[in-house]
Amino acid sequence: MTDMSSLRLLRKFFSCTRGASYALLLTATTAVAQQPSQSDVGGVGLMQMPTARMNREGEFTAFYYDNDEYRRMGLSIQLFPWMEATLRYNDVRTRRYSPFPNFSGDQTYKDRGVDVKFRLLEESQWLPEFSLGMRDIAGTGRFAGEYLAASKRLGPLDFTLGLGFGYLGREDNIDNPFCEAAERFCDRNTDFGEGGDFQVDDWFSGPAALFGGVEYQTPWQPLSVKIEYDGNDYKTDYSGTPIIQDSNWNYGLHYRVANNLNLQLSYERGNTWMFGFNLRTNFNDISQVKVTPPISAPTNPAYTSLDDVDTRQLAIDIYKNSGFGVFRITQSDDGRTVSVYGYQAMYLDHQMSIDRATAVLANTLPPSVTEYRFIDTARQMELAQISVDAQTYKRAHYRADITTRYEDSYRLVDVDRGPETAMWERNYKAGWPHFGARPFLEQSFGGPENFYMYQLRLDTYIDWMPTENFRLDSVVSASLLTNYDDFRYLVDGNDTGVPRVRTYVREYATMSDVWLSNLQATYATQINQDVYASVYGGYLERMFGGIGTEWMYRELDSNWAVGVDINYARQRSFETHFGFRDYDVITGHVTGYYEPEFWPETRFKIAVGRFLAKDKGVQVQMEKKFDSGMIVGAYAAKTNLSAEEFGEGSFTKGFYISIPFDLFQMRHSGKRATIGWTPLTRDGGQMLGRRNTLDGLTDARSRYYTDWD
Repeated sequence: MTDMSSLRLLRKFFSCTRGASYALLLTATTAVAQQPSQSDVGGVGLMQMPTARMNREGEFTAFYYDNDEYRRMGLSIQLFPWMEATLRYNDVRTRRYSPFPNFSGDQTYKDRGVDVKFRLLEESQWLPEFSLGMRDIAGTGRFAGEYLAASKRLGPLDFTLGLGFGYLGREDNIDNPFCEAAERFCDRNTDFGEGGDFQVDDWFSGPAALFGGVEYQTPWQPLSVKIEYDGNDYKTDYSGTPIIQDSNWNYGLHYRVANNLNLQLSYERGNTWMFGFNLRTNFNDISQVKVTPPISAPTNPAYTSLDDVDTRQLAIDIYKNSGFGVFRITQSDDGRTVSVYGYQAMYLDHQMSIDRATAVLANTLPPSVTEYRFIDTARQMELAQISVDAQTYKRAHYRADITTRYEDSYRLVDVDRGPETAMWERNYKAGWPHFGARPFLEQSFGGPENFYMYQLRLDTYIDWMPTENFRLDSVVSASLLTNYDDFRYLVDGNDTGVPRVRTYVREYATMSDVWLSNLQATYATQINQDVYASVYGGYLERMFGGIGTEWMYRELDSNWAVGVDINYARQRSFETHFGFRDYDVITGHVTGYYEPEFWPETRFKIAVGRFLAKDKGVQVQMEKKFDSGMIVGAYAAKTNLSAEEFGEGSFTKGFYISIPFDLFQMRHSGKRATIGWTPLTRDGGQMLGRRNTLDGLTDARSRYYTDWD
């Protein structure tokens, strides 16, 4: 039934606020368009209700909001100018996770949710911003809802009017307009699942409600005032106790304490206070001041003939100034081209390395050399060639004109060796292994035993290259702090039909304080210009050892590639350091890599094949890179296991952020660290872990993880 009194009240509200907006426009000296504020549930919005607004691309927010029944915490990110994504936990503080204290103790119930919002129309002079959004799209459905919202700014006032469904439409103050088009939209399923299901049939169905509100930016810039009409009635909330709503009107204050900190206080439902805060940054804007030693501008070259060049010293100067480790230096038969073979990992911005290496050549080689070539070489695989026109580069370096830039002198091409003579070549010696150590945090969230499961360990790594394309890697780990001994997933695999390949994490984590995580031998080779291969074997990861091979087809500077891997894997013992258990599996995938031109700096990986639990299916992974080098990634695997066989969560999924070391130190670095989020540890859709994948080894063919502008 349509609640006509609610409709009249809402119309009256917008009539009054329209008149107030004109009065404020007359008195306001400046109409400041503030950064959109966050809602109580994460994502841009008013309080309980969303708006059509979007943040700047790259905006990242961590939030916490608290009222009587719920604590909400999570992350929100503006992946694209037109897409916002939110990951949220609803902590239902009035309910226990389960009625079995031996299983989940006194932990309160945590409901995971993922929200997305898409901008359909950008605001113009006459038209509002218009967006479509969905909350809790892959959760249990307890807080699932969809909406259409329009927002229009008039000076310091930002108005929103929306139509909500599901959790956002339980007030039922208007007929569902989609019900007129198809009968399936008239009713909504009220049964809740195990989580992870996309309940597509329920989208935009069932009761509907109009909602709306306004945010007023006060003349005091840090403070804005919010008023909203709530489309939910809270009568069927999963709170464990009845929620009384004395009013649909909510009132709030949003205060910007600093550029990166916001506080919010609101009075909601006519009887409840809510308080929260969020921390924000923008992944496009993050930067770090660097100590970059200058390279002097080219003067008269020190040498008049290539025969006089001290090539060993030249190789040293190139590495010292650019991080480009030189394996070999050659000259063409006519002496007009000098080629430098090597690889660099010192700079996240690969072009900066080439800029500096070229400056060394321009300052050292005679004017008769008209072309410099840098051949990216990894494990004796010649991946890509950057050809530099010497005269164009010098014009840019000397500032001979105002239009020539360094990049005008560069061309990325396939390796073209041609007739050449070696000027200098490094005599390869196996030498001693390389040692190092770093902390590593393994973690998962939302488990019934404990909301946050973690193991902080110290990884001591050793790598050794007996030959230039054969490498040994080893990691010995020591546990520093862990609570994985709380993990109580003890279901026998025979009871579910799914082999236990990851849910033995408790046994592995508590078997010993020191263990061998990895001992892998890898041989990589280049078959032809576009085809690469590797074979590997050993203790590939903490839970599995085995042997395997990988092949990859990757064209130069292409936005796609394809790889195939096949592996024999055997489960490692958690009772001894070097033994194996009875379980083994043939696992492998065909993987496609794609960077769409219409979504800049975005990369997809789609792997189809057989997983560790012998289930078959597909894993989809998406990565988005921002100007700072930060990468946000998400993945999901769906296999032939049913939701019941898989268990809570329905399918494997996760989220991670790849952070360049470059952002946290004053010296340049091409290395990265990764922070991941995994909602639950289950056995379906699990891939074999291994080191030295061809995707990483051949990144120079089409750079994504190290920039080339």
